[in-house]
Amino acid sequence: MDEQRCPLPPPLKVNYIPYPSVHEVLGRKSPFPLILLPQFGGYWIEGTNHELAGGSESDQMPYPKSEIKLETNNIAKIYRKQFLGKEHFNYYSMDSALGHLVFSVKYEVIGDQEHLRLLIRYVSIVFLIILSIFQLVCEEVNVDRFYPVLYPKASRLIVTFDEHVISNNFKFGVIYQKFGQTSEEELFGNSEESPAFVEFLEFLGEKIDLRDFKGFRGGLDVTHGQTGTESVYHNFHNKEIMFHVSTKLPYTEGDSQQLQRKRHIGNDIVAIVFQEENTPFVPDMIASNFLHAYVVVQVENACTDNVLYKVSVTARDDVPFFGPTLPDPAIFKKGQEFHEFLFTKLINAEYACYKAEKFAKLEERTRTALLETLYEELHINSQSMMGLGGDEDKLENGGGGGGGFFDLPAAFFLLSKSSSSQFLPSSNCQSAFCNRFLHLVHITYICSSVADANTPSISIKSVWMGSEP
Repeated sequence: MDEQRCPLPPPLKVNYIPYPSVHEVLGRKSPFPLILLPQFGGYWIEGTNHELAGGSESDQMPYPKSEIKLETNNIAKIYRKQFLGKEHFNYYSMDSALGHLVFSVKYEVIGDQEHLRLLIRYVSIVFLIILSIFQLVCEEVNVDRFYPVLYPKASRLIVTFDEHVISNNFKFGVIYQKFGQTSEEELFGNSEESPAFVEFLEFLGEKIDLRDFKGFRGGLDVTHGQTGTESVYHNFHNKEIMFHVSTKLPYTEGDSQQLQRKRHIGNDIVAIVFQEENTPFVPDMIASNFLHAYVVVQVENACTDNVLYKVSVTARDDVPFFGPTLPDPAIFKKGQEFHEFLFTKLINAEYACYKAEKFAKLEERTRTALLETLYEELHINSQSMMGLGGDEDKLENGGGGGGGFFDLPAAFFLLSKSSSSQFLPSSNCQSAFCNRFLHLVHITYICSSVADANTPSISIKSVWMGSEP
């Protein structure tokens, strides 16, 4: 028995050394970093060097090397840019694994080659493919057929779905951190605004009266004054931004947590932390399920002609890096260049946070519901255009009601990967191009007559009763 026994594995060695606490750091000699990681991590930092080689002369300020641009969701605008207002076709279907599918196709000639521009929408992602005859559309899609959308106003519904992720309204928190403040209660307990903080708020945007304010209010009360009387607002390249300034939100005597303030800032996704003096900010100081990124700004030479701002950025580990990249050292002179940089960084931070696990799951649920609604509207309205309707005509897993346009001969071909060769169109379209195309492409194929059978071309046009309009 002893010979059959195996030795126990050695105990796991934990080499992880926790970061020092903020109180340990404050007990050391200054200067201190703008941001201190939580003791057990969970965040990343950008911008840790704030020392100029020859002192703090403004003419030595480095300029950001990366381009200052908004990292918007370009895929969401593809349908508007490439399809809307141009001749194209929309289709819908149901995949047993992927769920609801909505598909757009447009014929293009690029150079001397013919292509199809394809946009496939399903729950997880949107695929854009410019397809040549030697490419597959999307291996994950496995349905027998796509059904044509016949509803004249379908493009409005589709573009609304695609662009639901695009927002021109943003709300950011602004937290005032005084010297030595190391807890959430201390941060939210600040009521007075120093001249340096007032100067920074004026740099951020316009101070507005909340009562009867007509712009984006960011959840603030503009009728009864229950969230304070004023705030800071800015329109940045047609994007409305409302700041939740900690010192301008209502202060409640006797409430150490200042829940009125935390209710707004704690529900923001990105916040600015303004430091008038050198005290590290720790991202987990504020308990929040929503706050995922902080831009920490520390002022030097406040209220002078040579105001400088040191900047560090921190975000949770599952938030991808976002631009523009901070210069090295990460110091800016107060001015329009820093204003442009800061607002771009804030907006890009929010876009990046949407990719974190928490928000990605929320977005997937939203997208699933919206895609199902889009599918139902396209189906019902397309059926109505044909005089059909009712639950018996509903498409499930590639099946569907018969009659009308769907059964018209030679109007289109329904292809599957396993049967491409047996559904080839008649000889008027059996060019080498068409044959190769049909073997590769898994779409609903709409074909009108081609004059010359030997011409290597494919005509994708609107077909009704098998003839051109």
